[in-house]
Amino acid sequence: MTKTKLPKTITLLVLCLSLIAAIAACGNGGTSSDPDTGPVTIDGADSGAVQIDTLRVAFVPSREPDEIIAATEPLGALIIAEMAGLGFEIGNVDITVGTTFEAVGEALSAGSIDVGFIPGGTYVLFDDGAEVILAATRFGLSNDSPDPRDWNQNKPTENTDNQVSFYRSIIVSGPSPIGRELAEIVNSGADLTWNDLNRATWGVMGVSSPAGYIYPALWLYENYGYSIPHLNHVLPADSYATGFARLAAGQIDIIITFADARMGFEERWQDEFGMDNTIWDDTDLIGVTNPIFNDTISVSRVSANMTPALRDALQTAFINIGNSDAGREIIAIYNHFGYVPATSADYASTRAAQELIRDLTS
Repeated sequence: MTKTKLPKTITLLVLCLSLIAAIAACGNGGTSSDPDTGPVTIDGADSGAVQIDTLRVAFVPSREPDEIIAATEPLGALIIAEMAGLGFEIGNVDITVGTTFEAVGEALSAGSIDVGFIPGGTYVLFDDGAEVILAATRFGLSNDSPDPRDWNQNKPTENTDNQVSFYRSIIVSGPSPIGRELAEIVNSGADLTWNDLNRATWGVMGVSSPAGYIYPALWLYENYGYSIPHLNHVLPADSYATGFARLAAGQIDIIITFADARMGFEERWQDEFGMDNTIWDDTDLIGVTNPIFNDTISVSRVSANMTPALRDALQTAFINIGNSDAGREIIAIYNHFGYVPATSADYASTRAAQELIRDLTS
């Protein structure tokens, strides 16, 4: 995908037009102020707070959309409360889940959402219209070796008390005959060949997913000289839940996913996917990627709501939410523990990885 960055003159024009629109809106039933008299207020409010009718927040579909919506429903009230203390009165928080990772990135670039919870790979793909403000922290794992045999000999993987700013992608073989055969080769100490991998059916996420596409594609290239586009059997999934359901059903032999995914799907493996054995008995790792910098909270550069003041307030609000018990309960759906400030430079390695993938597939 080719990204076109707007010239500075056009960017300035867009900002000017946004300011004119905001002032015009204030004159329609509200009050406005010049720079010396304080912030703009809307609809006759006299609190001095900047008023925003609706703040639009979107999540990527790394879990089932209904599950994400249910888990994050209380987030709106927390955002409203935190932002009120930072000078912003928000009438409503609209929380949605994108149809794909890329759909959320596109929405940020189009300004149709204000805030996106997106992986680093999605951010760098759409950084012409999205700005990263925070990176997630998460629990470290009991397994972190680059050798898949270590993970297979030390099941199940569990959380530790250590907080880390990275995670890995894992290449997981399932209960299908080919999946079991590949696992046996790895666990015997032998090396897999490209032909071994190429006869399997792979479950992959969208091309901007670091764990579900980018880093596994690099792993393949570094170890075999080929990558995901060269595989004969690839089945894209709209979410990891779809991918794990297919793995359990034997529709795919391999899924590429984030390192703690099996922990998240442990109960569903038997209760929902109907498997007799546990996910730890039915799956093994056949590959482990290099570390990946954590997921982001990014904001739109072009949304009509977004200003530098709102961006900074959102950064503070989400840090506070991540530090609260109620907030941590919500963001656990993404295995996030909290948030720390982040900049574009933090994702330089992800950007380089994505550019290499683009070169390999062009």
